[in-house]
Amino acid sequence: MNPIESKETYKKYVDKKAPPSPILKNCFNAFWVGGLICTLGQIVLNICKERGFDPQTSGTIVSILLIAISAFLTGLNLFNKIGKFAGAGSLVPITGFSNSIVSPAMEYKSEGYVLGVGGKMFTVAGPVLVFGISTAIIVGIIYLIFNTQSITLV
Repeated sequence: MNPIESKETYKKYVDKKAPPSPILKNCFNAFWVGGLICTLGQIVLNICKERGFDPQTSGTIVSILLIAISAFLTGLNLFNKIGKFAGAGSLVPITGFSNSIVSPAMEYKSEGYVLGVGGKMFTVAGPVLVFGISTAIIVGIIYLIFNTQSITLV
């Protein structure tokens, strides 16, 4: 049997064994759960603005609150259930980032707080942070190079 036939045979086997994915249902659940998370954030933002906070402080409060709620729900193992139900709807907002940091920390808690929680906390989020920071530095250098040409030194 040549490799192409074995791949096709395996694909037929997997297609027969794998349950069909209800795409419309999954999209609908992702849409309304993600919308609910964003609506909660908007409600908190409006409350903060009514209390006299400036827009930047209000946005910071919303971010911190959504991160804290997500971390708390991850600790109770509820966020994973929400994620299975809603898919990307629960992961696209900032709550997904919080979950990606807290989940490895919870998983390696048995190894101790320093080597387990502290060492493994950024296994998923670490590459994202490194890429984001590196990209920001590169873009900043490019911005600096192209904008210093128009500056005249006196």
